[in-house]
Amino acid sequence: MPVTVGEVVDGTITGITNFGAFIQLAEGKTGLVHISEISDHYVQKVSDYLKKDQKVKVKVLSISKEGKISLSIRQAKPKTNMPVEIDWGKTDEKQKLLTFEDKLSKFLKESNERQDQLKSRENRRGLGQKKSKSTVDS
Repeated sequence: MPVTVGEVVDGTITGITNFGAFIQLAEGKTGLVHISEISDHYVQKVSDYLKKDQKVKVKVLSISKEGKISLSIRQAKPKTNMPVEIDWGKTDEKQKLLTFEDKLSKFLKESNERQDQLKSRENRRGLGQKKSKSTVDS
């Protein structure tokens, strides 16, 4: 069965270069995964991510007129940045008993406490920078 563009297929790494990896596909076809298509993260060395004879899933990006097959490991992975499903109906018993005004008041109190913590951190950092600056000037 020939490979088609957009298809996700299994392959085996047959060679690693500084610009990517060669992948053996079905029917003796070979394709190339460019270094930019290995991971969503920056890849400096292909061998840090892939090993020879490793089995991988790849997506067929393109097939040239000459038969060169461009592949992607990165795009073959399922998307993981889906929003987290939140069960809004799930609350503890104490929350159920609070009125809207009580919940709002609690939220504002917690928010102010967080803001105070951030301000105190900034003040501590600012004092440390001012001290070191004044000692340099002396």
